[in-house]
Amino acid sequence: MKSSVPRLHVITDETLQTRYTHAELAQLCVDAGADGIQYREKRERSVSEHAQTVTRMNEICANRGATLIVNDFVDVAIRAQASAIHLGRTDQSIPSARALLPQRTMIGGTANSLTEALQVAKLDVDYLGVGPVFGTSSKASPAPPLGIAMLREICNRTDKPVIAIGNIQLENVEAVISSGAHGVAVLSAICCAQDVAQTTSDFCERLGL
Repeated sequence: MKSSVPRLHVITDETLQTRYTHAELAQLCVDAGADGIQYREKRERSVSEHAQTVTRMNEICANRGATLIVNDFVDVAIRAQASAIHLGRTDQSIPSARALLPQRTMIGGTANSLTEALQVAKLDVDYLGVGPVFGTSSKASPAPPLGIAMLREICNRTDKPVIAIGNIQLENVEAVISSGAHGVAVLSAICCAQDVAQTTSDFCERLGL
């Protein structure tokens, strides 16, 4: 049985910040109430290295009833028995991934425009990662910012839960959720915060978690 789509996806990182490992960030954030942790690692690593990290993060999340989402790596998700995966436009195709993964695995798909959102929503996905809503500083060649008005239109025209991403801050969470988004994905605002746990707790409060 699939778990429900998390409302706060904390994306872990070891390059924008170097104080904590992926697993340490996962522990801090789930202890503070986050219901979703996304492992995103763009550095060159072997499948075994990825799987070792993901397995540990999966244990941490499971102990707190949170969902671990693996970004990109279908083979790693399978090996580590992760319950969710997120796939972007340049990753393995969603139909191909669905054929390989257990049926219980949650799949999220990326959409950077209304057209793409409508296309991805027709696939066998459980949620849409939509953005960047307010731009982003964590990607080298990001898509242009969508803005709140376009986010609202995407939410209104798709029947899949929307997770908004792209420079999501505490001060704009309310506007994002008011636009119809199910939840938010956050990287720098939490992982680079002076107090990761407190900031996670603040996001959870804004989301009613």
